[in-house]
Amino acid sequence: MGRARADTTQRSGTTPRIVIIGAGIAGILMGIKLRQRGWTDFTILEKADRLGGTWRENQYPGAACDVPAHLYVYSFAPNPAWRTRYAKAPEIWQYYHDQAERNGVLPHIEYGKEVATSEFDGTRWNVTTREGEHYEADVVIAGVGRLHQPNLPDITGAERFTGPKFHSSCWDHSVELKGKRLGVIGGGSSGVQIVSALADEVGKLSLFQRTPQWVFPLPDAPIPLKKRLLYRLWPGALARQYRKLEAEIDDRAGRAALDASVRAETAKLCNAGLAGVRDPELRAKLTPHYEVGCKRLVISGSFYDAIQKPSVDLVTEGIDHIEERGVVTTDGKLHEVDALVFATGFKAHAFLRPMQLKGEGGVTLDEVWNDLPINYRTVAIPHMPNFFMLNGPYSPGGSASVVGIIEVQTGYLLQLLDRIAEDQVLLTPREDATSDWLSGVRDLARQTVWATGGCNSWYLDKTGTPAYNPISITELKSSMATPIRDDFIATARETEPA
Repeated sequence: MGRARADTTQRSGTTPRIVIIGAGIAGILMGIKLRQRGWTDFTILEKADRLGGTWRENQYPGAACDVPAHLYVYSFAPNPAWRTRYAKAPEIWQYYHDQAERNGVLPHIEYGKEVATSEFDGTRWNVTTREGEHYEADVVIAGVGRLHQPNLPDITGAERFTGPKFHSSCWDHSVELKGKRLGVIGGGSSGVQIVSALADEVGKLSLFQRTPQWVFPLPDAPIPLKKRLLYRLWPGALARQYRKLEAEIDDRAGRAALDASVRAETAKLCNAGLAGVRDPELRAKLTPHYEVGCKRLVISGSFYDAIQKPSVDLVTEGIDHIEERGVVTTDGKLHEVDALVFATGFKAHAFLRPMQLKGEGGVTLDEVWNDLPINYRTVAIPHMPNFFMLNGPYSPGGSASVVGIIEVQTGYLLQLLDRIAEDQVLLTPREDATSDWLSGVRDLARQTVWATGGCNSWYLDKTGTPAYNPISITELKSSMATPIRDDFIATARETEPA
């Protein structure tokens, strides 16, 4: 993992003062790219006590990425040290921490600084944390991610449970689970990974499943030491592996949402995995009644083995309430547990919230986003001059690598930043350009399996339209290769005296 070289290109004008919100994959990448260009007047505000975003929050047993490890990296910093096909959360966190350290980003991060408000005063942004600290910025870039606000279900009596209870992203590692009775609510990726990791450790595990998931039965194979040494000694081989995985995932993920033939091939493999569940009644409970791809595919080569263990119980009756001793289902049965985990996902449509944003003329984000999270190419919002996002609403979805998506968006933003610095302007996307782009994305999204596949997923907004752009990384790169100048309103920016 080599250190990226600095770009020493000379630029005219005054480089803007930048505040980046969030020290996850997106915030770290933007920091790296700014330093490569010799821009050092930036601060990264991080609400937690360490960096890492998703991979700081999700450190539950079995937590791993569902994108192949050699692709889940910055393209300029391949990692020959991954030990398995799908990297585990601690390894991923360490990789991104190392990248921040090696590229000089760590000194720019201020921890324990959750942004409460960002207000545009006509010239620049005034950013205020919940602790009341103030920062001035010419440009604000939000790298807050989508999956960081836990979604806790409103279940009657949850407060009455006397044992330990926590969301999967807030795992309490002080709780001893060996030999205990564990209840896991939620059968998505997190629930599947937790069951697979703890089935042999706990005394009894009850998985409360509302909706079965399509599980792609791909084993998490170890990467042999010989191959890891090859990658370390011959970087060209590692670069080829990255390109190979990128092409494979891009082809599959880029076409699956719109191409039924791709989904049919995936369905065959998923059903082959299901066939390994010997009990027909259990197999029926695990079989989804919606199309493959309607929800994000779960990747696991061990879940079906784990769910068949004598110590594991799949509960498909609805939850009526929770009491002191455990969970009571709608059939009146009490499922006694010693600890309870909510693997119930995140508030995927919160986006920038709960931060309060106020743009030109005092218009608020809530006013602009009253009906939908309106934005231009996922990176800019009308009426919010020099305010940008990474991995914002209507970014590509499916099973693509979010790292690759963020890299494309970062390259696009860097071009906007160059224009801001060179022309000394404020850039705001035009409403008509925003409307045209967003209408096209939403029209295409309505044709995808996310909308027509017969399921209810976190992909959908309140209108039932997927809040994702069903295009491939290749198409994204092409569409965001160069900003369209006329799609932005450029207003002269007041600069401070030298």
